[in-house]
Amino acid sequence: MRTCAVIPAYKVKNHLVDVVVGVLAHVDHVFVVDDACPEGSGRYLLQSLPDSPQVTVIFHEGNLGVGGAVLTGYSKAREAGFELAVKVDGDGQMNPKYIPALLAPIASGAADYTKGNRFFRPSYLLDMPRARLAGNAALSFLAKVSTGQWHIMDPTNGFTAIHLGLLDWLPHDRIQKRFFFETDMLFWLGTVDAVIQDIPMPSLYGSEQSNLSVKSSLVEFSKGHLGLFFRRIFYSYFLRNFNMASVFLLCSLPCILFGAIFGATAWKTSVETGVPATAGTIMLAALPVIVGLQLLLGFLNFDMATQPRHALWKRLGK
Repeated sequence: MRTCAVIPAYKVKNHLVDVVVGVLAHVDHVFVVDDACPEGSGRYLLQSLPDSPQVTVIFHEGNLGVGGAVLTGYSKAREAGFELAVKVDGDGQMNPKYIPALLAPIASGAADYTKGNRFFRPSYLLDMPRARLAGNAALSFLAKVSTGQWHIMDPTNGFTAIHLGLLDWLPHDRIQKRFFFETDMLFWLGTVDAVIQDIPMPSLYGSEQSNLSVKSSLVEFSKGHLGLFFRRIFYSYFLRNFNMASVFLLCSLPCILFGAIFGATAWKTSVETGVPATAGTIMLAALPVIVGLQLLLGFLNFDMATQPRHALWKRLGK
């Protein structure tokens, strides 16, 4: 299979040349997408590597975000006949030696999409700043709930690889183009039953500065996860499919809500009148909550166990 790398370039002038040179040792071609970089990263790369037919630089007239840049690179790579693409950031945080590990499961037909996982071993986290460690752990749990990819970790890890045949099944115009891109990709890949696999790798941090503002992205990430969750539940359990898990979910919420409201009302009445609630009243409040929680646990168990086993590109012969 023909392999390539897609590198979004925005404010990475000081690292880009070294990243491209390192990546070229593991792929056939590199597509660099200058996302209207104010430092002129793309032009600087062309000046630094003037005679490199293995490097293509694409320029955006306006900034589209990391997702927009990556999707542009994917499309150009697909048009050029490449089958596998690895996405590498241009800031030097990703070690190129792990590119073969990312590409191997896809090439063998075991996966459609692979991504780095810095949480696989405790030793991998030694170089990760503690604030990022806590934030990534919290985001990992939110991403599991919102995307349904319960088996993956480290969802914000942008070191990924994909079989480009999947582009035919993904709605490019609906994928988030900025810092929520990686998580949104997990959601959309889940809607087509693509196989996603984590690849263990250590964290790597240097002198580079992140372009992500924690404060400005907090609301965006929270809203994004909430929106993905409701869309996933509606699409997976009511629109595309309807099964016992759908029934469990539909029955659990009314039971929990009824028990909670009835119990709170009975407790308030008991406090105001001074008359203790009867055993029957207590059971009438507690039993629906218990049943509802059991049904909800049944739904979660089904949701966690439902994972595709065979690569989509292999099944479709892409």
